[in-house]
Amino acid sequence: MRIGIIGTGVVAQTLAAKLSEQRQSVMIGTRNADQTLDRNASDVYGNPPFRVWHQQHPGVELGTFAQAAAHGELVINATAGAASVDALRLAGAEHLNGKVLVDVANPLDFSHGMPPSLVVCNTDSLAEQIQRAFPQARVVKTLNTVTAAVMVNPGAVAEGDHHLFVSGNDPEAKAQVMRLLGEWFGWRHVIDLGDITTARGVEMFLPLWVRLFGPLQTPMFNIKIVK
Repeated sequence: MRIGIIGTGVVAQTLAAKLSEQRQSVMIGTRNADQTLDRNASDVYGNPPFRVWHQQHPGVELGTFAQAAAHGELVINATAGAASVDALRLAGAEHLNGKVLVDVANPLDFSHGMPPSLVVCNTDSLAEQIQRAFPQARVVKTLNTVTAAVMVNPGAVAEGDHHLFVSGNDPEAKAQVMRLLGEWFGWRHVIDLGDITTARGVEMFLPLWVRLFGPLQTPMFNIKIVK
């Protein structure tokens, strides 16, 4: 499958590497490819610059937001949540219309330091904003409740016995994403929460996730639903 990933951060890199290993045709999109490759500084988490990762993954193509979106039969939004809608506008509605758009981003606001707050919550969500901005895209919210390493390897936590969620208005799009989550990454427990408004709940989980990260001193955890 041809997959376009919007964003170049750790989440985008982790997803792209895993998908490329499985011989998917992956293109990562950035605002300016030359500038992205020219950066020498590590990111805010101390990770090496993107060009180092890209040299290690030559099978992953690099292009603009628009080129990556046009490349993908399926598109993944892996940008910083506060900038997601603007980045997707640069990708172009014409390259998103009719496609499954998997939103894995979180609307985190670090402007006042740690812990972050949310730029949107309660009566709206980032996923809903994206769906309104691109009404012909088939937006599915998922993967945002776990760290990048767990996204692509759920077995690294509790042998995979924990849960992931999907939200979206298009039942066929959600069914496709749920199937691909199993085939690509090995997710065994995925719960369909309902329409796109249910993304409010999974996005508002992030403040708790951040608070758990503190005492646990590791991002390698997730939640399991029991009844």
